[in-house]
Amino acid sequence: MILYLLRRLAVTAAILLVICAATFAIFYLMPADPAQGACGKACSPERITEIRTTLGLNHSPLSQFGDYLTGIVSGRTYGTGEHAVNCPFPCLGFSFQTNQPVWQMLTSRLPASFSIAVGAAVLWLAVGVAAGVVSALRCGSLWDRAAMTAALGGVSLPIYFTALVLQYLLVVQLDLLPYPQVEPLTTDPVGWAQSMVMPWITLAMLYAGIYARVTRGEMLESLGQNYVRTARAKGLPEITVVRRHALRPALMPIVTIFGMDLGALLGGALITESVFGLPGVGKLAADAISSADQPVILGVTLFAASFVVLANLLVDLVYAVLDPRVRAVG
Repeated sequence: MILYLLRRLAVTAAILLVICAATFAIFYLMPADPAQGACGKACSPERITEIRTTLGLNHSPLSQFGDYLTGIVSGRTYGTGEHAVNCPFPCLGFSFQTNQPVWQMLTSRLPASFSIAVGAAVLWLAVGVAAGVVSALRCGSLWDRAAMTAALGGVSLPIYFTALVLQYLLVVQLDLLPYPQVEPLTTDPVGWAQSMVMPWITLAMLYAGIYARVTRGEMLESLGQNYVRTARAKGLPEITVVRRHALRPALMPIVTIFGMDLGALLGGALITESVFGLPGVGKLAADAISSADQPVILGVTLFAASFVVLANLLVDLVYAVLDPRVRAVG
């Protein structure tokens, strides 16, 4: 198990390095000059030259990438002398618009994204898996058709449409919920939950439909296997047959997509946060894109990619626990 874990960690580190190199090349080696973006359109050539020197843009691309990696793992200093600016570990640069450290901006937005992602994940996992299991056990019934039709409808509806409809019904018409805003969980749990209900439902309607359809398909395949028929022939209770022999293998692909979906949402639910006006990582990315704030866009990209890669690492470890054969071939 330790060797398997070390191999997975090595692969994860290599993937993160490749992602870092690719994103750096896209944002720093593209035709657009980062110094021009940091200074603005009405900037003199002398000032642009000064900014290029401060940011190290006058060095070779390999040297710039090395400085960027050094900043991530140990921090770095921009400029020299009395104008030097220290960027502590982990340094992702400074925003062109606000001059704030990008890492500080990301971490300040993470609680909102974390609240949205985790709450929605619990909701869609419970509803989607339960609906898929029941549909598989009652294949061809009215429940099966209704559940799969609802799942298809949930997947088809755009997030912004669902979000706007929920706001109109639950806030404007029925006055059941307040407009979403970030409330501290520790000081006001009720206010926090009320503010997160609509974002949770919005995301859960999309993902629960996917999970319901995947669970149903995997359950139908498991229920047709010989070992399930053998378990029933032995006289085991139906609940035991479903839980131990049919559901467990059906959950393997669910674990895979759940890890990727949750990791991606932790990196920011851009549309959901933008529609509801929640100050999460996704909203930060949308604002940075609209203002062409390259360091923030790069930071959000690496931040989100890291969550996805780490989530996949956890999925690999869960696989190794559920199926020892994975450790042998991993």
